Amino acid sequence: MSAPAGGRFRVPLLLRGEVIESEDQTFGGRRGGVAFAAPDVADHVARLVLSTPSRMADIAALPFAEIERFLAALGDRLDPATNPHLAEAFDLACHTSGLSRSLLVEYYRAIPGMLQPEVVRDVAERMVGLDYLNGWVEQPRGRNLHGTLRIRAVGSRGVHIIAGNVPVVGVATVLRNAITRSDAIIKTPSNDPLTAAAIVRTMIELDPDHPVTRHTSVAYWKGGDARIEDALYDPRRIEKIVAWGGFAGIKHLTQYLQPGLDLITLDPKHSSSLIGPEAFADEATLQDVALRLALDIGTMNQEGCVNARVIYVLSGTDPGGLERANRLGAATYAALQRLPDSVSTPHKAFDRDLREEIAGLAFVPEAYRVFGGKANEGALIVSQDSTPVDFARQLACRVGNIVPIDRVEEAILSVNAYTQTIGIYPDSLKAAVRDRLAWQGAQRLVSLGGAGLDQTPGPQDGIEPLRRMVKWITDEDLGPETFTPFRADPPA
Repeated sequence: MSAPAGGRFRVPLLLRGEVIESEDQTFGGRRGGVAFAAPDVADHVARLVLSTPSRMADIAALPFAEIERFLAALGDRLDPATNPHLAEAFDLACHTSGLSRSLLVEYYRAIPGMLQPEVVRDVAERMVGLDYLNGWVEQPRGRNLHGTLRIRAVGSRGVHIIAGNVPVVGVATVLRNAITRSDAIIKTPSNDPLTAAAIVRTMIELDPDHPVTRHTSVAYWKGGDARIEDALYDPRRIEKIVAWGGFAGIKHLTQYLQPGLDLITLDPKHSSSLIGPEAFADEATLQDVALRLALDIGTMNQEGCVNARVIYVLSGTDPGGLERANRLGAATYAALQRLPDSVSTPHKAFDRDLREEIAGLAFVPEAYRVFGGKANEGALIVSQDSTPVDFARQLACRVGNIVPIDRVEEAILSVNAYTQTIGIYPDSLKAAVRDRLAWQGAQRLVSLGGAGLDQTPGPQDGIEPLRRMVKWITDEDLGPETFTPFRADPPA
């Protein structure tokens, strides 16, 4: 698909049910050589923020059934084949995303299903609790407490700085904001500035005056623009910043932190794999493990934090162990090439620096075996000792590094606070090491092959984001007997 005339897209500002399409500024996307124009958000900050929190009364009063109904009606309108805004977002993503067209097709097709009532209710129940979202929940009386304690989860005002590696992040943000009955300003990323806007623009066309619409805004500005951020990131205007971002972006936000402003970080992580000696029981098992590992590496073209990069294999480091690790590398590379194009494809924008690093390994053949890596098809690098490549943090574009080890402790000690998902084979090994991996910093443990598959709603990056997005309020009734010990005896 081609860009509009002149190679420039228009990114609107969606401000509480209003569409603003002025072309005050021009920005370049991260890939594809296309540009996009957008309004200058600095001119609209005063209207963008909800400076009076009591204006959230309308969304707070919505019955949950009405939130379900509205989101379902929205989902019904989000077919890219018939929705021009989503079609344009798809067109732009084909230029700027790291995902190939065939992968983008699958993700855009999945958007309506994320807003179906059974999904919405499941997310709300599992990730916060419907009783707490819908009213005041009475708690058991504590020791020596005379009276009643009630707790409720109420919405907050927030800025959501979302990621653009997969288009479903935008719809997930809209969903989370509606479920928590919150007020969201969604800052879109330069590599996907239109998907969230397409969803919210469809909300405006569905019902511009609906409370969910009125409490969802979408804007693009270049990160670090002090004219905008100095005005926004103030506890008198917002209470939460939910940030999906790189290290530099998250570090930048910390300068605004002060009492009353909560930073919820869904920051970049690296994921890995741990494979036990059972993988080499026979050829059929090896091929099964290779397919699972190929899925963990290749799903989403390795654009996600969940994707495996470094794979620790308990094959041993003696000559027999290295031979086993190399067999796994060859089988995984072959499985990676066979993955359907709805799951993974050769990367359309293979990282140039990474390509040079892989090419450099040819000069140290005694240290590494490389399967693939000739073009953009991906590669499996097999270390010939227990050390990962020194460019492990650059691994991307369907490139994994198999590291043979003798002891499981070597893999466990590699885990730290930057580790998100670890795919493990077999499950019995996962059960044996999960506590130690958690202490080291791992945040999600999954059967090998399941890292990139849909998961039951639950924690993300070691936290429960929706429980952090809401404010937990207590209401306490104290009976008269509570104050008896403090009363003075009546005068004689």
